[in-house]
Amino acid sequence: MVFLQNISGILSEHGIAFLKASWMTISITAVSLLIATIIGIVFAGFKISSIKLLNRIADFYIGIIRGTPLIVQIMFLYYGIANFVMLDSFTAGALALGIHTGAYIAEIFRGAVQSIDKGQMEAARSLGMSYSLSMRRIIFPQAFKRSIPSLANQFIIGLKDSSLVAYIAVTDLYNTALSVQGENYMPFETYFVVGLYYLVIVIIFTKFSNMIEKKLDVSKPKEVRAA
Repeated sequence: MVFLQNISGILSEHGIAFLKASWMTISITAVSLLIATIIGIVFAGFKISSIKLLNRIADFYIGIIRGTPLIVQIMFLYYGIANFVMLDSFTAGALALGIHTGAYIAEIFRGAVQSIDKGQMEAARSLGMSYSLSMRRIIFPQAFKRSIPSLANQFIIGLKDSSLVAYIAVTDLYNTALSVQGENYMPFETYFVVGLYYLVIVIIFTKFSNMIEKKLDVSKPKEVRAA
């Protein structure tokens, strides 16, 4: 009973603050995922390119991102770039999250593209399409559909990873929880509440991604074949 009373008290006193923080979490996640998707498409193209230099650039980028912790990347970007350009914490956090997630999205797209039957490209080229046109009209649409489940999973990971921007003063859910538990000295109850907020956001996003999968019929990818 005491636990529930404490939870109720936190919600009644700080519910509005947590709602505002939820919007901040969603906003920085959305911006970072947009950046990550663009980066992912570019570096996936580098990975599957026949140009070795582009392959090496992609390998270097993905290797560095995978080999270092996200919190280090956030701090490095936030404090390092401040020597050249002044960025607010939201922009720096979104960039860091986007650069980090972009490496994983690049691998998702690469795997999806390479999973398409090579005959699809041969058929498109035999019809007179250029390589870039074949990729844009035939290969990539199919690869994108196949990558949706993995992308949805990576987006959820990105949402939860966004909690680390609290350490560069972004007033997201986790940062708000840090402030609240410092006031009420009830860390367990406070983090329980913030966990519920994250859970609700993830559930909503999961439902939305499932709707997209069903709408695009991801489970039954349709391949274009030459007659």
